[in-house]
Amino acid sequence: MKTPILVLLLLYFGFTGRAAEKIPSSAQEVIIDLDPSRSTVQFALSAVLHTVHGTFKVKGGTVRWEILTGKASGQIVVDVKSGYTGVGARDRQMHEAVLESYRFPEAVFSPDRVTGQVSMEGESQVEAHGILRIHGQDHEVTFHGKVNLRDGRVTASAKFVMPYVNWGMKDPSTFVLRVNDKVDLEMSLAGTIH
Repeated sequence: MKTPILVLLLLYFGFTGRAAEKIPSSAQEVIIDLDPSRSTVQFALSAVLHTVHGTFKVKGGTVRWEILTGKASGQIVVDVKSGYTGVGARDRQMHEAVLESYRFPEAVFSPDRVTGQVSMEGESQVEAHGILRIHGQDHEVTFHGKVNLRDGRVTASAKFVMPYVNWGMKDPSTFVLRVNDKVDLEMSLAGTIH
């Protein structure tokens, strides 16, 4: 139903911008540590009569970015077990039947490159490419997002549509209640540049 890892991708975007401003020009690598208390993944799943909204917590992560080449590495980890919609029965079904969070408690994004024209001041549009591991499977993804760098801190946001049914998760639709086979994710990440 949800795919928390996507949020992690946004963090990568943060490296490209002001990170370079805080690092000596001779440095080849920027390191960003994610702040879980300021990072979230929100989701929306459309259904026939309404849209279900919920959240996932980000557990943490560190991303390394090579300024000259765009090469990236590291991981951003989302706590799949933290998925919450506010309705107990629906959350149980989401965790037990769809996400199987007892078997797959985390979603992990591992970036391999970041591209885009990054401004040293203000907002920049970037793309982060890498592998998203969710529900026991790896998926090649590219996230498009916005990044802001200021005073050694990074904030990033991105939206992503995850085809969770095509990715092997159960469709929770019933004869009476039909839901979309894709879930909209909106990630907000914050971190510190080292």
